[in-house]
Amino acid sequence: MVEKKSNQLEEFTNFSSEKVVEAKAFDDSKEGVRGLVESGVSKIPRIFHTGKLDINENSVRDVKLSVPIIDLKDIYNNPARRVEVIGEIQSACQEWGFFQVINHGIPVIVLDEMIEGVRRFHEQDPDVRKEFYTRDSNKNVTYFSNLSPFSGQPTNWRDSFGFGVAPDPFKPEEIPLLCRDIVIEYSQKINDLGFTIFELLSEGLGLNPSYLKEFNCAEGHYILGHYYPPCPEPKLTLGASSHTDADFITLLLQDHIGGLQVLHEDKWLNVPPVHGALVVNIGDLLQLITNGRFVSVYHRVLAKDIGPRISVASFFVNSPDPIKGESKVYGPLKELTSKENPPIYKDITIKEFLNHYYAKGLDGNSSLEPFKL
Repeated sequence: MVEKKSNQLEEFTNFSSEKVVEAKAFDDSKEGVRGLVESGVSKIPRIFHTGKLDINENSVRDVKLSVPIIDLKDIYNNPARRVEVIGEIQSACQEWGFFQVINHGIPVIVLDEMIEGVRRFHEQDPDVRKEFYTRDSNKNVTYFSNLSPFSGQPTNWRDSFGFGVAPDPFKPEEIPLLCRDIVIEYSQKINDLGFTIFELLSEGLGLNPSYLKEFNCAEGHYILGHYYPPCPEPKLTLGASSHTDADFITLLLQDHIGGLQVLHEDKWLNVPPVHGALVVNIGDLLQLITNGRFVSVYHRVLAKDIGPRISVASFFVNSPDPIKGESKVYGPLKELTSKENPPIYKDITIKEFLNHYYAKGLDGNSSLEPFKL
């Protein structure tokens, strides 16, 4: 951990002084990438330059190379169908780490309005928008551009509007009026769906349906509304660099633009938008506690010259106790390990894991590597 931080400090020190100034000026503007577009830039600043990119949008049509789409209809009143769904989810989590769900119980009109609510937030007057701009992690409602802008990694072409749902929910008055009602409604419905997904994942692991929820995997819930403006030089940057998610699961709502890709069998494959569907992906912590049975895979978002692209990511992850500064210890579940299948990861705290994740930034490396036995 200490060595990793030292390397990052060295990397940041070697970051050219011009780029340091550029990164600070960008962050100090509090207007995000949207502000650059509003100013009429035709060339993207150097801090966004990613270097040589393999951005071929794979159009493979073979169903074996498509992220599974799973229909959740009748999972509560048709036992046979529920067994089928659990099998489909189990397979998807082992082979892909990603799947999409349809007939999940959240009305399409709610999904569409949430996309529009995020759009309205990001497209409001910049002087109003930047009042929310902060890097204070203690605030429950935030607006920022890039999680770790000074990690030495290239800056991503996106802005984010975030709010906590659990265990410490946002207060309604903290959300701007122009998207308040839909944020409240969507956060409640996606939270309930998260519980359902955890039930199905538990059964897919051969555990009691309530196991993962009782293990506090669903205790924390944070939502980010991402905004990817059209980029004048999309081949030079990324909307989101290659990374895995630092949580148990992520539920993602994406609009019609596309750009999300997953790394599967050493190929970047598109996760095509399906109207009314939600994308589910396994996070690092679920890979850890399942001892690698369910996989957290690399994914990224391409920059586009059209848009904006809008997505809403719901992250389910426990969080350190804000008062005691402690957090629950997680490691490979005893029910899933044996002499023949020994633990491959250490027992770690959420605080330890998240500190490492945020320090390293989206550098394309697995966050679990330092915690392997």
